[in-house]
Amino acid sequence: MAYSVYLVDDDKFLLDLYSVKFRNAGHEVSVFGGGEELLTALRKGGAPAPNAILLDIIMPGVSGFEALETIRKEGLAKGSKIIILSNQGQNSDIEKAKQLAADGYIIKASAIPSEVFAETLHIIEGDAMPAGRQTDASPCNRS
Repeated sequence: MAYSVYLVDDDKFLLDLYSVKFRNAGHEVSVFGGGEELLTALRKGGAPAPNAILLDIIMPGVSGFEALETIRKEGLAKGSKIIILSNQGQNSDIEKAKQLAADGYIIKASAIPSEVFAETLHIIEGDAMPAGRQTDASPCNRS
């Protein structure tokens, strides 16, 4: 099954890397260079919400956490799985992602693109790894 994925990162190289991985597998990809671009696109409406949004935390302007908080407050991207994809792996960041109801948390430095791809599909399809797995990719538990 083909999915729609939004990639949000200020690192163009990483956007290209991940978008190629998803596109080569037949998925539709939209890329955004920051949180403000993402929010503008989500507020336009008209298009169905993506299956997943992979969201970096540290970006100029609107950070990933600010974007996620706005998405939740405004009820944007209903039904989308929102996955933090960041080099920030501190427990405080993972905890904040959980509090903001992120569906997953993947540490870029610990996961090769194929692992990011596989974990994203697991989260979209509802069979994500348990939150206790803190290695390459860890979804947030909403308990």
